[in-house]
Amino acid sequence: MLNEIEFADDSASGFVHSQRFAEIKSAVHAHLLSRIEELGTEFGRWSRRAIEQFVELEVDGYVRLRRVGINENELKIVVDSLTKELVGLGPLEDLLQDVGVEDILINGFEDVFVSRKGVLRREAVRFTDNQHVLRIVRRVLAPLGRRIDESNPMVDARLPDGGRLNVVIEPLAVDGPMVSIRKFRKQPLTPEELLAMGTMDRGIYQLLRLAVKGRCNILVSGGTSSGKTSLLNALASFINESERILTVEDTAELSLNHPHVVRLESRHGTFEGSGEVTIRDLIRNSLRMRPDRVVVGEVRGAEVLEMLQAMNTGHDGSMATIHANNPRECLYRIEMLAGFAGYVGSESSLRRQIASALDFIIQIGRLPGGQRRILSVTEVTGYGDNIVTTQELFRHETRVDGDGNESDFWHALGVAPHTPKLARFRDQLLPGNLQHDGNGQGEDPHDPGAQQGGKSAGGGHAGGPGNEGQSWGGWFGRK
Repeated sequence: MLNEIEFADDSASGFVHSQRFAEIKSAVHAHLLSRIEELGTEFGRWSRRAIEQFVELEVDGYVRLRRVGINENELKIVVDSLTKELVGLGPLEDLLQDVGVEDILINGFEDVFVSRKGVLRREAVRFTDNQHVLRIVRRVLAPLGRRIDESNPMVDARLPDGGRLNVVIEPLAVDGPMVSIRKFRKQPLTPEELLAMGTMDRGIYQLLRLAVKGRCNILVSGGTSSGKTSLLNALASFINESERILTVEDTAELSLNHPHVVRLESRHGTFEGSGEVTIRDLIRNSLRMRPDRVVVGEVRGAEVLEMLQAMNTGHDGSMATIHANNPRECLYRIEMLAGFAGYVGSESSLRRQIASALDFIIQIGRLPGGQRRILSVTEVTGYGDNIVTTQELFRHETRVDGDGNESDFWHALGVAPHTPKLARFRDQLLPGNLQHDGNGQGEDPHDPGAQQGGKSAGGGHAGGPGNEGQSWGGWFGRK
């Protein structure tokens, strides 16, 4: 893992990360706290600028009185740092305001890692000690009405800007506080932006647009930080404005660009165990709220049964995400979660429900360089021989040329979607409309089969048959 982490250049850290800075800041901080208590100062109604001026005057007086050797620029750094400590979020503040930061990971007070564009790097940010980390975390949690201590050593919370905070402390975290912050864009990525970024090609874009408009049920599958939520946000932008969408999440992360969205968030129980409202409860209740579509942020428990029920009972066009490494594992995971939920029917009955509910599985993942890509578009075609049958429509691949340069592209496998929901879009689903122009980010220009529409690799799951050779001019309505 370590060889995959880039270490940030700390040549500019200088004074901020020196022992001298730490000593000066610690001494002045203690003086400030003493003065605040002595004066009875309350910062509640003060502006940020007024607080900065107060800190500046106190720090300037202290360094003059004690004859601390510090220049004007260093003084500004100390004042800024102490202001953030008193009323801000200390070392976290700049990282939280940095729009390029995706994840902030704190492994104890000395190790801070940051993810930018999918690449994890060690950041030149330090806390004084573990208690310093806890003070900042509690300052974040206080306005949210959440607490963390030895009796409640694990917290998952939604930040005011929509980000997600997870904290684990002793005795569960052996080496000090472990803090994970997932940030989200204020403006979600659009499908067009994902296309421009190379997350998908034009053929996939067109198919997904029609699948959403055709009210197909879609499951976005992928690993941690693979871009599942971003893709789900983007797909929802294709939904007609006249439709009513209900989103259900454990911690609200979705930000759908749509005029009629009802957002529901689960509630954790008290320490005594009362007051809990699960995702399963919310999905069950959402079906009584006249939704046109139900969007589940992440399926990871007993709510899988309610999700299947929603998709099978007139709420076509519903969507969700799930943690799985490929479409086959995605189907296995649904079965496993249903079993954990206490499903009492037969295996064949469950698989029939899955086959009836799902139309497409979109597999998304990260390449070694951190780029997010749709790795596969797979259609769930039906049920037969006690398995859920599928066919892969698009597959992502990489190629290395003679000079060692790597490029990635997508194969349109030349098979027609079976779902009758897309029958009215038949003309738009012709091969010419769903294939990329072969410029290195679409069809592999070196594959003669790609120029002829290719053929399916066969996508039967759990040992099921593929649908090799089914042409784009084929029929709809078999599912």
